[in-house]
Amino acid sequence: MLGRLGLIVLAPLALASCNSESAEIRVTGSSTIYPFSKAVGEAFVRAKPGHKEPIFDTVGTSVGILRFCDKDRAIDIVDASRRMRRAEFAKCQAAGIRDITEMAIGLDGIALAESNNGPKIALTRQDIYRALAANPLGKPNTTKTWKNANPALPAIPIKVLGPPTTSGTRDMFVDLILQPGCLAAMPDAKALQAAGDPAQFDKVCRQLRADGPYVAKGEDDSVIVTALEQDPTALGLFGYSYLEQNAGRLNGVPIDGVQPDYANIASGKYPAMRTLYLYVKTSRLKGRPAVKAYLDQYAAMWAPGGPLVKHGLIALPDKVRARSAEAIAFATPLDPAALP
Repeated sequence: MLGRLGLIVLAPLALASCNSESAEIRVTGSSTIYPFSKAVGEAFVRAKPGHKEPIFDTVGTSVGILRFCDKDRAIDIVDASRRMRRAEFAKCQAAGIRDITEMAIGLDGIALAESNNGPKIALTRQDIYRALAANPLGKPNTTKTWKNANPALPAIPIKVLGPPTTSGTRDMFVDLILQPGCLAAMPDAKALQAAGDPAQFDKVCRQLRADGPYVAKGEDDSVIVTALEQDPTALGLFGYSYLEQNAGRLNGVPIDGVQPDYANIASGKYPAMRTLYLYVKTSRLKGRPAVKAYLDQYAAMWAPGGPLVKHGLIALPDKVRARSAEAIAFATPLDPAALP
């Protein structure tokens, strides 16, 4: 009798485990990484009958991390076009998500682009700061044309189409272009940064203007590509992969004299290079073979000359890729002390 009862009790547990494993993998986050994760998902389905393609939700890095850390949402992985912040990790822990595994998957560049009919503009980070900062040099921005920002530039309206505040690409644009442009253009900026008043430093060096020249176009970068063809004087802001995928329609804008291309980003010459990440709940990596299989598929595709490079991903150095592969293999939890 006890044996039969044991079988009755165990059967629902086995069924629940089976149903859990057969459920789709849920991925949220960055629109920049979505084409890579989608390509991996398609290869994952082809690799083994019975695999289901992951469900993707491109909401931007910041919102994606919030949803990943929401215990009421069944999200396995977040695509992040910037590194998770320590405060975000703390929110995950407060929600009961104790361990997270981090994988660097490749390099990318924050690219500005124009249509093939554009003015063939070239910019410095100082030019961009003077044109797009809300308070350049501490004063409200009133510049209307690129020539106002730099007399050597054409007298065309400043119009940059880019991602919204939820985007990791926008965050990294501020980190890698706007803030360095401020430090170069404003002699007192370093002293302001060291003064211990981050709100004032952000106001002067890190805030994008909201009076029209910067236009938030949502998380779908393909919308920006289409809009550039309709307005040849506008510039678009997105990850390098979208520039490469639309090379026949767009020109990359050199920044500080360096063209956004694979070689310059991979070598570190391009001034707006960043690393792309995946974060997975370590419990999922350990407890759901399909999640590990999907991430193993990622690792099989991210090498130089691999399928993801053909989609616009820039391969990481060998040692960095090896560390990410080890994190998958051993379900290594992230040390939050390493986060910014």
